Amino acid sequence: MHRGHEHDHHDHHNGGGGLTAAGPGPGHNHALAGRKPVQWHVPHRNDATADPGQAPEPDLDLIEAAFVDGFRQASDPTSFLRLAQVPFELTSADGVRLVLLRVEVDAIADVGAIAPHLGGTSFRYDPLPARMVSRRSRLRFVYFDGERLRALGLAEVRDLAGG
Repeated sequence: MHRGHEHDHHDHHNGGGGLTAAGPGPGHNHALAGRKPVQWHVPHRNDATADPGQAPEPDLDLIEAAFVDGFRQASDPTSFLRLAQVPFELTSADGVRLVLLRVEVDAIADVGAIAPHLGGTSFRYDPLPARMVSRRSRLRFVYFDGERLRALGLAEVRDLAGG
């Protein structure tokens, strides 16, 4: 027991001599069979939209960043989309035909932070110093379904395309 919480550590059951042969696993030293840790340190990644039974693709945020860099520099964006295997036409999960109209890349910078006050009726706001400002890009593929626009992320497009 450690200060009010109980769990296993790698050095507690082998005489305190360091790591066990298997080494610590992800998630507070408990290995998960057949699963790699995902990139939990990326604060703006939204894995909540993925199917609960399906693990998110490892390093998807890095794949998106590489796509954004390449797309911005591409002399022929249409050919780049073909090379990246982004479909110009898809069928949505609800069976509707989707056609690609545009690719949107947004530059986002978080320049402030908020924290709720006790009780939750108000909050504290702090502008961030330059060294703490986080920058990221958001990638969206905008498809038309015959009635409205649908903005999809790279993971959604890949899922619908079967890849």
